[in-house]
Amino acid sequence: MEHVRFGRTEATVSRLGFGGAPAGLSNYLDRYDPTVADERQSVIDAILRAVELGITYFDTAAGYGDGAGESIFGEALSQVDREVFLGSKLAPSVTDAQDSVARSLERLRKGALDLIQIHGSSYSDDMTSSILGAGGLMEQLEALREEGMVRFIGFTTEDNNAGVYKFIESGRFDTVQMTYNLLHQHPAEQTRPFGSMFEAEQQDMGICTMRTLTSGIFQKWVKLANPTDDHDYTGDLLNFVLSNPLVDVALVGMRTPEMVEANVRVCEDASQRIDLERLHEKYV
Repeated sequence: MEHVRFGRTEATVSRLGFGGAPAGLSNYLDRYDPTVADERQSVIDAILRAVELGITYFDTAAGYGDGAGESIFGEALSQVDREVFLGSKLAPSVTDAQDSVARSLERLRKGALDLIQIHGSSYSDDMTSSILGAGGLMEQLEALREEGMVRFIGFTTEDNNAGVYKFIESGRFDTVQMTYNLLHQHPAEQTRPFGSMFEAEQQDMGICTMRTLTSGIFQKWVKLANPTDDHDYTGDLLNFVLSNPLVDVALVGMRTPEMVEANVRVCEDASQRIDLERLHEKYV
C-alpha cells in the first residue's frame, strides 16, 4: 500500500482512503440498509480487511445515516489494534461543536478524533463569514483542538467558489476534502493550471478527494452512450485521481472485502497511472 505525508498534519496515511458515505446512507448508489445485520456486517468485514491490507485513512460523518455510519466504523475499528487515521464531520449549521463531536466520539468509541471536518457542499459568503468570524464554528473547533478532542481541522466542499478560497487563505484549516474525478476536474484544471487544489497545496494542506469514482455518473453515461459496454471502469477512474500528485488520499466507499481487495490492487499497481500534463496536450 502506498503511503504519503498528509500535508502539514505530518501524519503518514494511505493514498487509498476508506470512504464512509456508503456505510451509513441507505440505498446510496445501490440498494443497501445499514440496519440489516448481514449488510452491516459486510461493511465491518470490509473495514477490517482494509486495515489488514494497509489502508490507514478512514472517513465518516455524523450525517451519514444520522450516526449510523459512525457506529459501524466504531464497531469495526474497536476490533483493530493497529494505528489508523480517523476523520469525521459535523454540519456547518451546528451551534454546539463540543456536543456534536462528543456524540461522534461516543459512536466511534474513541477518546479523540484525528480530524474533524466542516461537512459542506457549497459555502455562501454569509456562511463563510459566520464560520470564520468571532464566536463562529471555527473558533469552537479550534477550542476543541486545544482541549485535545480533535487533532486537526478540515472542511469538505463540492464547489470551487469564493468561500473555498477564503477558507484556504485563512490558514486555519489543516486539510480539505474536495470533489475531484474524471468528470469534475474544477479543483485542478491542469491546462492553466488553476483551481483550489493548487491553492491548498501552496498552504501545505492535506488534500483528500471524494466522489473519486464519480459516484456512478460516468458509468451511467457510458451505458447511455454504449449500452453493450461491459468494461469495469473502477480501476481506470481511481487511477486517474491517483495520477494527480497533488492528491494525498483518494476516498472510495466500499461495502465488501472484495471491493477493498480490488481497489487495493489498483492502488498498488502504479504502472497504470497516467501523465496528466501529456493527457491535456493539444498539439502533436
